Amino acid sequence: MSPTPHLDALNRDGYVLIKSLFSAEQVSHLQTIASQATQLARSGQWPHIRTFGKQFPPWPSTPGEKGIWGVQHLMNPSLPGADEFAKVYFSEEILGVVRELLGCRDEDLVMELFNMLVRPEEDFELRWHRDDIPATATADEEMVRLKEPAFHAQYNFALYEDASLFLVPGSHLRARTDTERTASPFEKNIPGQIVVTLEPGDIAFYNNNILHRGAYDSTKERMTLHGSVGHVKGSTLRARNVLQHGVGEWVRQCDLSKLEGHERERAEAMRERLVKMGSGEEVGYSLDG
Repeated sequence: MSPTPHLDALNRDGYVLIKSLFSAEQVSHLQTIASQATQLARSGQWPHIRTFGKQFPPWPSTPGEKGIWGVQHLMNPSLPGADEFAKVYFSEEILGVVRELLGCRDEDLVMELFNMLVRPEEDFELRWHRDDIPATATADEEMVRLKEPAFHAQYNFALYEDASLFLVPGSHLRARTDTERTASPFEKNIPGQIVVTLEPGDIAFYNNNILHRGAYDSTKERMTLHGSVGHVKGSTLRARNVLQHGVGEWVRQCDLSKLEGHERERAEAMRERLVKMGSGEEVGYSLDG
């Protein structure tokens, strides 16, 4: 057997699904905390949100008439339960997989994003996209970017059954086909597409520049923790993708007091690398819309 089965799958397919990474007891505890955060966001008491109808940052700070589809900054110390979310983000369960995927040591890891994707009040779909390559890119421009090391591990960790992520396996290795390039942004039948179905406690890691989209059902509960962990070599490239979300405004105050021993030392070092990464010029936004 390969010593790196998760990395092998990620390199081949652009994603890897890991079943039951967290126990039913852990998931139940997180459901309670996540529900509280979601209620605050829906009621307008938490300003860091993803609002209905807008796919990319920046988002308004109030829900609006049609509500939200995401809760931002789960580790912001102003959010009740932030310390519990930090336990998950900096856990060995997740970071052990990340080390394999990035082929690195703890000393290379960088704190990035931890947000939550939630059930919208109305059905809502995201267009087909790559997270850090605009749709206007030519095939040659796509390949230049796709050949760069990812320097990140991005994931969806489901607290409820989640069948919202659609992607095209292998598309992280190539430019878009003519069919993909000319398709409607919300095309429901891209050749080769699959839906990544998660049960509570499952986690899917995926290359953020794989061709993918989301389709959110307003009738099904959804609380999926959406995170990314970086590699120190990501530098400015990752800075743009991460800091556009506003994490730099509070990262120094992130509460790591509930972590112990090596996990706390590792978390503090990961935070400091993010602070250092974001100490340069304004990075702007990766995509519009």
